[in-house]
Amino acid sequence: MLISTATSTDEATRSAKVAVLPVGSFEQHGSHLPLSTDTLIAATIAHRIATDYRLLLLPPVTISCSHEHSGFAGTVSISASTLNAIVTDIAASLRQGGVPRLAIVNAHGGNYVLSNVVQQANVCGTSTILFPRSDDWSDARRRAGVTTNNHEDMHAGEAETSILLAAHPESVRPEYRDADNSVDDRRHLLTIGMSTLAPDGVIGRPSLASAEKGKALLDAFSELFASHLELLKDLE
Repeated sequence: MLISTATSTDEATRSAKVAVLPVGSFEQHGSHLPLSTDTLIAATIAHRIATDYRLLLLPPVTISCSHEHSGFAGTVSISASTLNAIVTDIAASLRQGGVPRLAIVNAHGGNYVLSNVVQQANVCGTSTILFPRSDDWSDARRRAGVTTNNHEDMHAGEAETSILLAAHPESVRPEYRDADNSVDDRRHLLTIGMSTLAPDGVIGRPSLASAEKGKALLDAFSELFASHLELLKDLE
């Protein structure tokens, strides 16, 4: 279950001081992964770390800033200012409810505004972290034996497909075995979008994916989260 079924009484007993907010997207991921891929991944990682560290698990933000995927059927976006407002309002509500710390688990690389949200929140005295970062993904890939790196495997590739094979295998279509696509030069991505660079919607090598790698990635993310959580505890 990716959405918490805890009651208010359960959370009063847990008395967590850190909430975990998964942020996904609703955007194309080729022909082999669902539009909800990023939301499923964010919710899966968030559920894992909330369980392992006994934190308050929030429901996911399911639509975010996917403008670079415009032109692909089904993709839906909200503005960066709207995502900023959603996360900022959630953090304010949590503080009013006695939960002063927020861990944002973001699974969509295009949500650039979240970095600014976190920076601004911490300047104002609110303790907020953004996870996993690029270095966390790199470390998790190494620990999990993933062949590709962050740059090579940007979208709907080995890592994302592996996580869904491990956690939601019913969502992965067999086309992943033949969907590899490389786009090394992406300097104009924000201007011309994914549909021009990768008409099939994939940048990466999903053919290398496996459920075993996906499980290892999730294990690694849980371990890597510990250092982020320590930063929040240091501020208590």
